[in-house]
Amino acid sequence: MASKACQSSLGLPPPFLVPRLFLRDAPKRGIKSISKPRPNRFNRSTNLPLLESTTAAALERKRFTTPLRTGALGIKKGMTAMYDPATGHRSPCTVIQMDRVQVVAHKTRQRNGYFAVQVGSGWKHPSNVTRPLLGHFAEHKVSPKRHLVEFKVQDESGLHGIGEMIGASWFQEGQFVDARANSRGMGFAGGMKRHGFHGQPASHGVSLTHRSMGSAGQSQGGGSRVYPGKKMAGRMGGHQVTTQNVKVVKIDSEKGLVVLHGSIAGPDNCLVKLSDAIKKPWPTIPTNLLEAQPAADSITTPA
Repeated sequence: MASKACQSSLGLPPPFLVPRLFLRDAPKRGIKSISKPRPNRFNRSTNLPLLESTTAAALERKRFTTPLRTGALGIKKGMTAMYDPATGHRSPCTVIQMDRVQVVAHKTRQRNGYFAVQVGSGWKHPSNVTRPLLGHFAEHKVSPKRHLVEFKVQDESGLHGIGEMIGASWFQEGQFVDARANSRGMGFAGGMKRHGFHGQPASHGVSLTHRSMGSAGQSQGGGSRVYPGKKMAGRMGGHQVTTQNVKVVKIDSEKGLVVLHGSIAGPDNCLVKLSDAIKKPWPTIPTNLLEAQPAADSITTPA
C-alpha cells in the first residue's frame, strides 16, 4: 500500500504499463520445457554425427537382413506327402527341381553400388535369345539360360566363381528358406472374391446388386474422389508372393530335388526363387560351392 501511495505521489504509471527494462525486480514469465531441444536439421554446428543418407549407411543398415550367400532357382513340380516314421504324422510337401542352375555374373560395390550374384537356370536356344543377352552369356562363357535372377549378398565373400554350378546340395535338410514365386493369375475378379467383401443384403431393398462393391467414396468431405489404394474389383493374382520360413524336408542331389514342407505360391512348372530365411539364424553350412559337395555326400537319408 505504501509503494502504491509513493508511485501515485510521484506521478508514475502502474507497473504493468512500465517496460520491463526499467523495472529491476520484474518477474520473468515463461514456460520451461522439460524435454531436450530438437537437433538442428541443418549442418550449422560442429561435432555433428555422420550422415545416414549415404549409400554406405544404407548398405550397413541392410547388412543384418542380407544373406551371406546367393540363392538358387527351381521349378515347382507339384505337391506330395511324406510320413514321419517315428510318429506316423503325414505332412504335405512341395517338390522343387533345380535345372542346370549356374552362376552367370557378379555385381560389385565399386561398379554397381552393391554386391549381388546373377544366377541362371534352364537352357534356351540361341536363336530365341536377343543379341545383347547372347553377348552377355558369351562374355562369361555360359550357355544361354531361360531364367535369370539376381540375388543380393552381404559382402564380396558371397561372390562365387562365374560358371560354377549350384545343385540341390546347396541347401541342407532341416534348414529354413524363403520361397518366392508368382501366384496363380485368376483374371478379373469382383470385390467379394478378391478382397472378401460380404456383399449387399440378400433381400430387402437390394435389386440385382447382391455381389456389387457398393460405394467407392464420399461426395463431400473427402475431395469427391476415390482414395488411392481403395479395394475394388480388378485383376486378381499374378504377383510375387514370398513364403517365409519354409523348412527343407529332403534333398536329392542326384535328381536335383528339394522337398519343402507345406505349400508355396504359384502353379506347377513355375519359377521358384529359394534363399536362406532372413528371420532365422544363418545356416551353418559351407558358403563355397566346392565345399558344399562333400558336405552333401555326408548327409544321410532318414530311415
